[in-house]
Amino acid sequence: MKIILLFVSGALVNNVVLSRFLGLCSFLGVSKKKETAKGMGAAVIFTIFLSTMLCSVVYMCILKPLGIGYLQTIVFIVLVAALVQLIEMYMKKSIPSLHKALGIYLPLITTNCAVLGVALDNVQKSYNFAEGLAWGVGTAVGYAISITLLAGIRERIENNDVPRDFQGMPIVLVTAGLMAIAFCGFSGMIT
Repeated sequence: MKIILLFVSGALVNNVVLSRFLGLCSFLGVSKKKETAKGMGAAVIFTIFLSTMLCSVVYMCILKPLGIGYLQTIVFIVLVAALVQLIEMYMKKSIPSLHKALGIYLPLITTNCAVLGVALDNVQKSYNFAEGLAWGVGTAVGYAISITLLAGIRERIENNDVPRDFQGMPIVLVTAGLMAIAFCGFSGMIT
């Protein structure tokens, strides 16, 4: 039951983008079209899933037993960077159209603070492997939901008459703010 609650909490209640404001760069940059938003969401889910497993194992089997847990941030950054490079090479070979569509934002997953945030959350909240994985995947799914919703709204906004002062990024920020307010409705869902 705790696993399900952690998943739902990561996806909706404590949404990484809309309530914790992590991962905003790619959230705002890649959300222009639904297809690229879905691709980025899938890439983040895959990256967080793998990095959560990798960082948990390294922390529990190496850093903690050796008493060097204070190096967790540096080690996690290196692990995430290496993992993203492998994912980027794979996507470049097997899914070149998505690789091209994501452009600069794919390597930015390396610096996406949501990915690092999940790994650090797992350590700080003392989650075991299964709990950490549920939290990580839930967080990644929440990111994918958020970016896909914003992309759908942005596509619809293009066809509307937006006042000149709100065109471009201002209306996107207003939309993201309204989405954050809407996601606050989930806060009473899990106590």
